[in-house]
Amino acid sequence: MGNTEDALGVPCARTAAGKGKEAMTKDDKRIIRIFDTTLRDGEQAPGCSMNHQEKLEVALALEALRVDTIEAGFAIASPGDFESVRQIAKQVRDVRIASLARAVPADIQRAWEALRGAQAPVIHVFLATSPIHMEYKLKMTADQVFERAREMVALAASLAPEVEFSAEDASRSDWDFLCKVYGAVLAAGAATINIPDTVGYASPEEFGAMVAYVMKNTPGIEKAVVSVHCHNDLGLAVANSLAAVRAGASQIECTINGLGERAGNASLEEVAMALKTRTEYFGCDTNLDTRRIYRTSRLVSAVTGAPVQINKAVVGQNAFAHEAGIHQHGVMANALTYEIMSPESIGVPRKNMVLGKHSGRHAFEQRIQDMGFQTTREELDVLFARFKELADRKRTVTDRDIEALMGVGVAEDKPGLYKLERFVINSGNTITATATVRLLREGVPVEQVATGDGPVDAMFTAINRIVGVKFTLTDYTLRAVTEATDAQGEATVKIRRDAGIFNGRGISTDVLEATAKAYVNAINHMLETKE
Repeated sequence: MGNTEDALGVPCARTAAGKGKEAMTKDDKRIIRIFDTTLRDGEQAPGCSMNHQEKLEVALALEALRVDTIEAGFAIASPGDFESVRQIAKQVRDVRIASLARAVPADIQRAWEALRGAQAPVIHVFLATSPIHMEYKLKMTADQVFERAREMVALAASLAPEVEFSAEDASRSDWDFLCKVYGAVLAAGAATINIPDTVGYASPEEFGAMVAYVMKNTPGIEKAVVSVHCHNDLGLAVANSLAAVRAGASQIECTINGLGERAGNASLEEVAMALKTRTEYFGCDTNLDTRRIYRTSRLVSAVTGAPVQINKAVVGQNAFAHEAGIHQHGVMANALTYEIMSPESIGVPRKNMVLGKHSGRHAFEQRIQDMGFQTTREELDVLFARFKELADRKRTVTDRDIEALMGVGVAEDKPGLYKLERFVINSGNTITATATVRLLREGVPVEQVATGDGPVDAMFTAINRIVGVKFTLTDYTLRAVTEATDAQGEATVKIRRDAGIFNGRGISTDVLEATAKAYVNAINHMLETKE
C-alpha cells in the first residue's frame, strides 16, 4: 500500500492538499464542511423513523444550524422516502440537499427526480470496494466495480450539478484500489469523494494514515472535497473523523445525537465542539451556529423517540452539571476550571428562570427565545395555553418543563385521526384493572371499556378496540421530567406494524394521561404513514 508517511503530525491548517472547493482558509483556519445524514443514516437506526412533517421540521432546524449539506433520504427506498426528499428539496433552500443512490441507473434517476426542485442538489452514489463486499455482496470483480463506479458517476454528473461518490467499506479496502477508483470517479465528474468507515472497524491512527495516503496518491484530488463517514461500532467514530481532519479531510459526515445504523454515526455535536473548543490544535472550524446545537438535539430526540443519555458528551443532561463540592467551588470562582466550553455556546442558558401561573405571555415567549427555540405565532398560542394549564397543576415551571412542552406539546395538537378526550381507570392490587377510554375520531366520540393486567394494559386494550387495527407494542418508557412529586411524566411508546416502527410521546403531570397521549400519538403516526 505504499509509504503512509506522517499522516497525523501535520496540523490541518497547514495541509495543502485536498482542501476542497469550499474548505478555504478563514482567519488562518480551514472551514470543515458538515454533511448531516440524520434524515438518512440516522433514521435507519431501529425505532427512529420519522413522518414527512417531522423530517421537514428537522431539515429546517438543520438549515438554521447552518450545516453545509443535508442528506434528506434514500429516494428509491420507498415512495415515502422519495416524497420526503422531494419536499425537503423544495422547501429548504439555504443548504445543499443530497439523496443517496446505489450505483445503478434506476437509483440515480430516482434520486434526481426527487432532487430536481433543490437549490443545490447533490446525488450521492455509493459502491462497495472491500474484498469481502465485492465477493459476497456484489459478486463482482474489482475491474467490474471500477467500471461500474466510473459509469454511474458519469451518469449522475450528467443530471446533477454536484455528485459525491462513496467507496463503501473503504476502511477494509485495498488503499491502491481506492486511489484508482477515486481517480476514475473524479475524472467522471464527482466533486466529492467520501472515505467511509462503514462498519466502525478502523482506529484513529490507521484511518488518518489511510486518508493521507488517498490524498497523496489519487489523481485530481487536489480539486475535490475529501469527506469521511465514520460509524461507532467500537466507539471511535468521532476520534476517527477528527483524525481524518488532521490528515487533511475537508468534510465530516455525521448525525445529531450520533444516531445511525447499529451503534450509530459520528456525533455532529461532538465533532463540531471539538473543532471549536480545540481550534488552536486542529486549526479548523465549521460554519455551524453552535448555539442551535442543544435545541436541534432535543428536537431530534423528540421526533425519533430516542432519548439522549444523561452523560452524553456536549448535549447530555449532566454535560454541565457539577456534583462534587470542589468542582462547584471551582466553577463559581471561574467556570473555566471545570468547563472547557460554556453551556451558552451550544444554546443552553446558564440561568434557569422559574415561571409560574402568574407569568405572562411575554415572559414565556422571552424564555423560549432565550432557550434557542423558534415558533410560529400559532405554535406559540398552543404552547402558552399548555403552559398555563401546566402552571395550574405545578407550583413552578422550569426550563426542563418547557423543553418537554416544546418537544411534545405542539405535536399533540397537530391533526390526527384520533385524539384523547377522556379516560377513567379503576385499579388496585386486589381488583382487576378496568379502563374506560373515549377518543375523538375526526371529532366524533368513540368509547370502549376493557380490563387488563394493570391500568396501562387495560387502557391500551380499550384504545386497541376503538382503533381496530392490529399492531404490536414494542417499547414503553416513562420518566419524570423534573424532580418532586408534581413533576411532569413523559411517556414514550413504540409500536410495530409489519416492518414499520412508529413512535409516540406524551406529557402530563398525570402519568396515565401522558401514557394514553403517547399511545394515541404513535397510532396516528402509524395510520398517517399507511395512508
